[in-house]
Amino acid sequence: MFDGVKKRIHAFQKEATTFLKGELDEKTLDKMLLDFELSLIESDVALPVAEAIIQSVKANLFDTKRKQADDVLEGAIRDTLKKVLYSSDFDFDEYIKNAAKPVKILFVGINGVGKTTTLAKIAQRLQKNGHSVVIAAGDTHRVGASEQISIHANRLGVKLIEHQIGADPTAVIYDGVQYAAARHKDVLLADTAGRLHTKVGLMDQLKKICRVISPDLVIFVDEAIAGNDAVVRAQMFKETVDIDGSILTKADVDVKGGAAISIAYATGSPILFLGTGQEYEDLVKFQPEWLFDRLFEE
Repeated sequence: MFDGVKKRIHAFQKEATTFLKGELDEKTLDKMLLDFELSLIESDVALPVAEAIIQSVKANLFDTKRKQADDVLEGAIRDTLKKVLYSSDFDFDEYIKNAAKPVKILFVGINGVGKTTTLAKIAQRLQKNGHSVVIAAGDTHRVGASEQISIHANRLGVKLIEHQIGADPTAVIYDGVQYAAARHKDVLLADTAGRLHTKVGLMDQLKKICRVISPDLVIFVDEAIAGNDAVVRAQMFKETVDIDGSILTKADVDVKGGAAISIAYATGSPILFLGTGQEYEDLVKFQPEWLFDRLFEE
C-alpha cells in the first residue's frame, strides 16, 4: 500500500539533492516541483493537498538552515499531512465507550464499495468491546441488500430491524432507534442504500433520514482504490450531510495511497479504519504515523 506515493517521494529526494548542492537553478527547480506535483496527483493525492505539499517543499528548500534533501522533503510532507490527517483527535472506540446510549451510527456511500460488509465488521468490533448492537436495514431498494445484511446479522447474532422492499428507509431506521432505546442497547448501526452523489432525490432522502433520527455519527465508506473519484464523491456527500469520519475498503490492494489523504482533506474529518479483506477481523484502525512511516521507508 502507498507504493505509488512512496516512489514519487524517493525519486524527488534525489533530484532535490542536486538543487541543494547548487547544481540547479530556480527555473529548473520549478519544473522539478511541477513534475513532482503531477506525480502526486497521479497517485490520487487531491490537487489542493498536492499544491500545499509543493509550496511547503519549495519554502523549505530555500531555508539555508537545511542541508539534506531527505530531511527537507520528509519534513515538508509530514507537516502538510499532519494538518490534513490530524483534523481531530477523535477515537472511535473511546467515543462509543463514553457516549450516551444508544449511539446512532449512519453508514453512507455509493453502490458497491463494501458499505454493508463494513457495517458488519464494525458490529463485530463493538461486540468484542462489550457493546450490544442493533442493525437497521435502511437499504430498502434492493432485494439483494436485504439478504446480505440478514446473513451478517444472523452470523453475528445481532437483532435486525427491517421492513419490506420499497419501504421508507427513514421509517426503518427510526424503528431501529426506538427498538435500541426501549431495550437499552448500546449502538444502532444503520445501513443505507448506496447512492450516486449525482442523484438528487436519493441525496435528499439521506437528508431526511438525518433530520428524523439525528445520528451521532455519519460514516462515509468508499474504496481506497477509487482515486480522485472518491474525493469528488466525498465532497458531494459532505455537502449533503455532516461526515464525522470515513472508512476505506480494499486497502489491501491499494497501490497508490493518495485516496486516504485526499478523502480526509475533502471531508475535513478523520479516516477511522481501513478494510483489508472480506473477513470480519479485516478492519484496522487508521494510524497517521503508520502512513508516514510507510511513505518514507526505504
